[in-house]
Amino acid sequence: MPPIPQSPALDEAAADDGAPAATAQSAELGANPDGQRCGLIAIVGRPNVGKSTLMNALVGQKISITSKKAQTTRHRITGVRTVDEAQFVFVDTPGFQMQHANALNRTLNRTVQSTLGDVDLVLFLVEAGRFGMADAKVLALVPEGKPTVLIANKLDAVQRRNDMLPWLKSMQDRHAFAEFVPMSAQKQSDVDRLFAILKPYLPEQGWFYDEDALTDRSEKFLASEIIREKLFRLTGDELPYTSTVVIDQWKEEGNLRRIAATIVVERDAHKGMIIGEGGERLKRIGSEARQELERLMEAKVFLELFVKVRSGWAATEEHLRSYGYE
Repeated sequence: MPPIPQSPALDEAAADDGAPAATAQSAELGANPDGQRCGLIAIVGRPNVGKSTLMNALVGQKISITSKKAQTTRHRITGVRTVDEAQFVFVDTPGFQMQHANALNRTLNRTVQSTLGDVDLVLFLVEAGRFGMADAKVLALVPEGKPTVLIANKLDAVQRRNDMLPWLKSMQDRHAFAEFVPMSAQKQSDVDRLFAILKPYLPEQGWFYDEDALTDRSEKFLASEIIREKLFRLTGDELPYTSTVVIDQWKEEGNLRRIAATIVVERDAHKGMIIGEGGERLKRIGSEARQELERLMEAKVFLELFVKVRSGWAATEEHLRSYGYE
């Protein structure tokens, strides 16, 4: 195991420490004439620890939605970033759920567990200086022997940097992490240095995607996610987590996208929360979503939103599948 960094700054030597693991992988896969590396990297952690923010920072563009509400990420979302000869394929997962034991949460947890079995490397994300029961339950899901990097995020929020060393030592006792990376996903220099640390862990093999690819998700999927993000951000804690967005109509007319979407909730009271007095809140959700979609797609967007009540939609596997949850 590499030594614990002696300061909270990123350890620039960490990439060298990881080289033997990558060399072993290369021997198994055989020589790559182009010198390319490519691998799957899961980003895991408890809800609201900053996984989607880190994903967006790594990809260099927003592809995963963020909000203060737990369960913002509900799908396995792949983000791609190619740096020189290495292609990093990041998988943002839902936060592992310890409460609300319904079909939705069981589905989300299956997504986390299946992802961990598929990847070459795991990024275990925690808030720098903190580790609670929810973090421990997620860490316990990481398969034994799977290379895992501890990402101590939100380093900029730590008041006493000297307290980081004993915390890092305690984390080393919990799990055989391949690397310890204290950082802030908001700092581009930290993100750039993280790529150097992760690169040796990628197998030597051809790329999975084109060099300029950013995600495997469609514009239609990203549209539903952005609408859901605005929904959560503008309703705050008023709206329960059991709400989703379904794209009913998608038409492309040159540089124009015509989109009709339905926000699905479980109760009539929730519908009223979303619509707001005189329909003002729904109008604002639509306006903010439309503006962001136009920036993302570099196209004109005409967006219509509707709200429907579907009691118990999050409680049954059949309903979940009809709304795109696997």
